[in-house]
Amino acid sequence: MSAALRADPLADDTIAAILAGYGGSQWEAIALVNRLLAQWQSNADVQGWQAPDGTPAPIAAALQAYLAAAATLPAWADAARIERAEELFFDMSMLSCSLLFCASLPECYVVPDLAGVLHVAGQLEAHCDYRVRSTAAMIFPVMMKGGLASPQGGGIAQILKVRLIHATIRHLIVRGNPAQAAGAAVPALDAPCRHLYDTLYNHGWDVPANGLPCNQEELAYTLLTFHYIFLRGLRRLGLGLAPQDEEAYLHAWNVVGHVLGIEDGLLTHDMAQAEASFAALQARGRQSPFLPDPRPALGAALMRAMQDQIPLRLLKPFPVLLTRYLCGDAARIDLALDQRVNLLSRALFGAGMGLARAIDSVVRLALPGFSICRMMTRIVGYQFTVKFLMNQTRPLKLPPALLNQVGHTVRAWGDDPKAPRWMNALEARLAGRKARRAAPGGQPC
Repeated sequence: MSAALRADPLADDTIAAILAGYGGSQWEAIALVNRLLAQWQSNADVQGWQAPDGTPAPIAAALQAYLAAAATLPAWADAARIERAEELFFDMSMLSCSLLFCASLPECYVVPDLAGVLHVAGQLEAHCDYRVRSTAAMIFPVMMKGGLASPQGGGIAQILKVRLIHATIRHLIVRGNPAQAAGAAVPALDAPCRHLYDTLYNHGWDVPANGLPCNQEELAYTLLTFHYIFLRGLRRLGLGLAPQDEEAYLHAWNVVGHVLGIEDGLLTHDMAQAEASFAALQARGRQSPFLPDPRPALGAALMRAMQDQIPLRLLKPFPVLLTRYLCGDAARIDLALDQRVNLLSRALFGAGMGLARAIDSVVRLALPGFSICRMMTRIVGYQFTVKFLMNQTRPLKLPPALLNQVGHTVRAWGDDPKAPRWMNALEARLAGRKARRAAPGGQPC
């Protein structure tokens, strides 16, 4: 059976058992499950979790069986590689957020079926920030120190919640367990859409044409956007990692993929394999149009969300230009990012990137940590991270302890440890934040 018609039996059976075993409406059952999932705040919480008194027995049994089967790392997980990936994520800091906004998320929207699921699941043209912030709410807990391996971390707990969210989306869209829906087209319903669940349930879905929602192929492709596209973006900025570091980063995200319910046979283990898999999945996805095409609206909403965080009018086109640079011409066309950009902004971006890479390649012979490209993308990332993701009026939807950990991590990203002091001071000035005082013994030049 095609990967587009395979989903996640463990999570799907869990949701099916919950909805079948609840005496009230399925909306009430989902609301109850969401309240129970809020108790999964750390990796320690999901080990041996017991449903509180008063929980309907079918729901308690389904969730406890799910955790017993899923709340462990795979036997092939390498602690040293995971730890190295965490170090790399921390080292890239604000740059990681630039790559999330301008590479990973845009590439997610390129595949028509996947963009269609995202559109149905959240009307993301109107609520782009929901998708971005939900994604960050998983990435940070996963990639922070101890996120996957420490009882105090929150990565496993967050992944297992997302896995059940995917199963709920599948169940509502196909109106039943996906295992019984692989060959059927689900007709749309002419019924009021009072909330997201109604929207999913009423929308309709052509399974033979589009595959199952959130299917194995789409999950594997999405995983590639979070590790392979991140690493490819670093290469395109002239900041590529050593091969062993790239493989460590791929490995950590493969562990995430396994816990998320992606079949091990769909995981990739080096950049060549990841590149081939990404190209094949993207090409296959492009052959299945989803009408009306949601991709241009999704791309425009993402660009608009980024531009809103940039104060200078001259620099507002930079997210579009950086996305074109990182994702290439095909993605630019798919997402309709080929609109005219004023000549001065385009010239400033092109000259800046070209000159920066040329200077970097020369100066790094003497100062390995020097990189103007890194500084430029960190400045962009600062706007997105601090002003958007960490906006105190709309904090990420994370447990308080985990949100505090994320805040502490982001505050530690203020200075680039690889850059000389004067570059950190310049970066702080251009980003609009206060420069930190240099630590004794810091790099002076």
